Amino acid sequence: MATVAARAGVSAMTVSRALKSDGAVSEETRRRILAAVEELGYVLDLSAGALSSKRTGFVAVLVPSINNSNFSDTARGITEAIEGQGLQMLLGYTDYDLDKEAQLVQAMLTRRPDGIIVTDGRHTPKARRMLQSAGIPVVETWDLPADPIDHVVGFSNAEASRALVHRLYQKGYRNIAFIGGASKRDTRGADRRLGYKRAVEELGLPVGRTISFGNPPISMEQGGEAIVHLIEQWPNVDAAVCVSDLSAFGAIMECHRRGLSVPGDIAIAGFGNFEVSWCCQPTITTVSVDAYGIGLRAGESLLAALAARESGQPQRAKAVKIDFTVIARESA
Repeated sequence: MATVAARAGVSAMTVSRALKSDGAVSEETRRRILAAVEELGYVLDLSAGALSSKRTGFVAVLVPSINNSNFSDTARGITEAIEGQGLQMLLGYTDYDLDKEAQLVQAMLTRRPDGIIVTDGRHTPKARRMLQSAGIPVVETWDLPADPIDHVVGFSNAEASRALVHRLYQKGYRNIAFIGGASKRDTRGADRRLGYKRAVEELGLPVGRTISFGNPPISMEQGGEAIVHLIEQWPNVDAAVCVSDLSAFGAIMECHRRGLSVPGDIAIAGFGNFEVSWCCQPTITTVSVDAYGIGLRAGESLLAALAARESGQPQRAKAVKIDFTVIARESA
């Protein structure tokens, strides 16, 4: 800053005021300072200001995966909500690992974010303690936890999966199976499996027809391998509910390779309404959730909590329930 000040012929304090755009510097002086900044490649160090204002200007966001379009849409929604308020997003991904999530929570909190948005409502005891004692707004997303830490923006994965099975039943399917991962790391996938089990029990359908294959995030290849195991074990299955659209796509492609008709020989449904679900042939019956809307509402919830805290107003934790929709397409 001293170098910029010397180049522009002003004091370091004037440089600081100009870069903060607080109106205390004339436009001519500000232009001269910005020219020096551009020439020297200077970046303002906000850490000192953060100590006095108790604001760091960033929000920590943790997602399970960075190559999942749903979570990238959620991150886009968060950015849309917060960037107009002078906040930036610092993104970390947990790889569906709760221990890694705990490590990231600790790493993020050492940097004193203004708030933190996490995926899911289940955490290790250590992560939960850190989030509860952080003293900043916490928003849990993509779930409706029974015991939330603070704010929540999400939906019930179990109820969404249950609704999908009921829709397949209405279409006439009676031997419905479930394809999911072999690991317990994907808690939302486990909830979808639970919703499937509840539905088949309610409808009086054969139970126990579940295939656990692969580690999250479940890939297309794993979906293809899983459908082979499913058909070999239960040849009379007439419909398969897959934990995600990627898994469903892989299953459909494997059926094509084996000369099986979808849905003629076996119906296949997915979850997530990814782009692949409407580009596939046949198009995939799935559950659609507004991933972008989850991010947008999470960002708005965090901003409301920050505003309430700065004004000294008490704010109770709020839960925002996001709607889901079963979309019937050609695969089922």
